[in-house]
Amino acid sequence: MKDFKDKVMFITGAAHGFGQVIAEGAAKRGMKVAMVDIDGPALEKTYQVVTDAGVEALQITADVTVEQNVDDAIDQTIAKFGRIDLLINNAGIALPGRIWELPTRDWEWIMHINLMSQVYAIKRVIPIMMKQKTHGDILNVASIAGLVDTPGMPSYHASKFASVGMTEATAYDLQRAGADIDMHVMCPGFVQTDLYHTENHRPKQYTDTSDPYYQSEAYLKGQQFAKYVITNGMPIDTIADTVFKALEDNRFYILTHPEFNNLIQDRVHRIVTDGKPDVHIMDGIM
Repeated sequence: MKDFKDKVMFITGAAHGFGQVIAEGAAKRGMKVAMVDIDGPALEKTYQVVTDAGVEALQITADVTVEQNVDDAIDQTIAKFGRIDLLINNAGIALPGRIWELPTRDWEWIMHINLMSQVYAIKRVIPIMMKQKTHGDILNVASIAGLVDTPGMPSYHASKFASVGMTEATAYDLQRAGADIDMHVMCPGFVQTDLYHTENHRPKQYTDTSDPYYQSEAYLKGQQFAKYVITNGMPIDTIADTVFKALEDNRFYILTHPEFNNLIQDRVHRIVTDGKPDVHIMDGIM
């Protein structure tokens, strides 16, 4: 996408972090913006910044782990703007915890938000973009955790690896279909986002405060670790420019932390040389 002015962007997770700065970056480029988030009060603040930039916007408070909510949000966007040119699936959470400790409902939550919410939106938006007969772009926000593994977060890695794989496979399908739609996947490292506040946005259907895990030492240590790596991550202020430059250049993989390239290369090397995971590769990193 070379020209953003007057194009319509639909973005999930727009109240905080990447979603917030990307929505604001879209407004600066003259885009019309449809924003979705479960956190209504915070979304209102993003909406005010976007509309103060002089562009049309739509705010929708919704839990995108529910497919009907995603359908309704897309319907509202089409009713207001008549089209969608750029879909950014940004909503996501992080849940530390080893597989033998993390409750099953947390696995369900993270897969529904980090993967299935993207599926719900893509299923609806691709036919819309095809019918428009104009160029479209879809960007899924994954993570460096979708390209390399680390200890202590199997559910997060599973969801992000799935997002990366789904995005790649969808790109193939669009090419074979002759669709004028480009796919992109963003795989950032640690950035100063709202991600360590995941628990503040937990929907009721994934809540059970009686489960002893949430009072355990493992849970508390996981929360402390998440806060540490996020608050000590890269400043977020360059992310919007990174995203829009990548769209202009039609880059498929959007990476933000070149210091992780060695880990990516190491993983690929181990796969093709019959190697195995070695936790010591994380020494000094995690």
